[in-house]
Amino acid sequence: MKVLMHTEIDTILKLKVPLLVMVGERRMTMEEVLSLGPGAIMELERPADSDLILMVNNKSIGAGQAVKVGENFGIKITHVNSAQDRIEAMGGEDEGA
Repeated sequence: MKVLMHTEIDTILKLKVPLLVMVGERRMTMEEVLSLGPGAIMELERPADSDLILMVNNKSIGAGQAVKVGENFGIKITHVNSAQDRIEAMGGEDEGA
């Protein structure tokens, strides 16, 4: 196993990764997707008061509640997965690898 030098770790920690906040998900037929338009309402299979899912690399790293920050949306973190889970979500190696 290669040991990372301090400067390599600093470089890795400064990388910017895209964070996604998932409200919910739903499966739709292609016909339904193609028929979507302005004003359409798509029901999500998730309670309206449930936490939003915070994701990196399409993997959950935590959860939170939607909040208003000025004129923008924000997320108040209510749960954060372990550091190991967060590293693995960003493409780190599994312990068994």
